[in-house]
Amino acid sequence: MTKAEKILWGELRDRKLGFRFRRQEPLVLGVYNFIADFYCPEKKLIIEVDGGVHNKREIKEMDLIREDILKQAGYKIIRFKNKEVENNIETVLNKIKDELIDSPSPD
Repeated sequence: MTKAEKILWGELRDRKLGFRFRRQEPLVLGVYNFIADFYCPEKKLIIEVDGGVHNKREIKEMDLIREDILKQAGYKIIRFKNKEVENNIETVLNKIKDELIDSPSPD
């Protein structure tokens, strides 16, 4: 895990936000296999923490394709940059809490 992922995992683990999160969760959708940085099964919420490699055009394109496939399957994805997690963890946590509250539980 990156430094940012370790910081965020420290805040998500043990139901600290009231919901169970898993890290490095495999998600299999037909022929597609994805690994979510963090995943809340109760809300079908995926949290991705992106480093600098995600600024490259080809990686951005792959991220968009991946997000589209996951969204079509009913998942919600939120992304944060490493620096955002490292420098503004409270803001990140507030965004996650808002998403947990606003997202209906999947059927």
